[in-house]
Amino acid sequence: MAREDNRGGRDRRRKDEDNAESELVDKLVQINRVAKTVKGGRNFQFAALAVVGDQKGRVGFGQGKAREVPEAIRKATEEAKKMMVRVPLREGRTLHHDAHGRWGAGKVILRSAPPGTGVIAGGPMRAVLESLGVQDVVAKSTGSSNPYNMVRATFQALKAQNSPRSIAAKRGLKVADLVERRQDGASAPEAIES
Repeated sequence: MAREDNRGGRDRRRKDEDNAESELVDKLVQINRVAKTVKGGRNFQFAALAVVGDQKGRVGFGQGKAREVPEAIRKATEEAKKMMVRVPLREGRTLHHDAHGRWGAGKVILRSAPPGTGVIAGGPMRAVLESLGVQDVVAKSTGSSNPYNMVRATFQALKAQNSPRSIAAKRGLKVADLVERRQDGASAPEAIES
């Protein structure tokens, strides 16, 4: 009987994993035909770049290459699921603070935005932010428009995000003290002007 219970636990874990995977949203960012010149001519393959996220603060990206398009997309999404990272979101809708990301010649700027702004971002950045579950953000790409570099730069900016909870834990303070300081710091310039 103990063995049956043990198997039931494993089955339950598999079902949880399947449910988690079914909630994931995957977006194809780019598909590219690549050629390798060999002695007998050229070998053609397809390279895919995909982004996967749960729209609740987890997102990942992956690359896949195969002779057929569906296989390349499958490989890219599998890699993206393995490479998922968690990003803290403020109120579950925007970033905690502004961030800059850079990868090669790709440079991006991500800014938090007030409610109702929407996702103002282009191409590859929009796919990453929508998969992440961000509802209000302003993003700008100032460097290369290469989708691979833009996605990696966006991920670098997202990895730099810190929540007040993590900062408070590092400093040994309470979250309320940090938020209070932020509000005092915001009102200090007004006091100087008046």
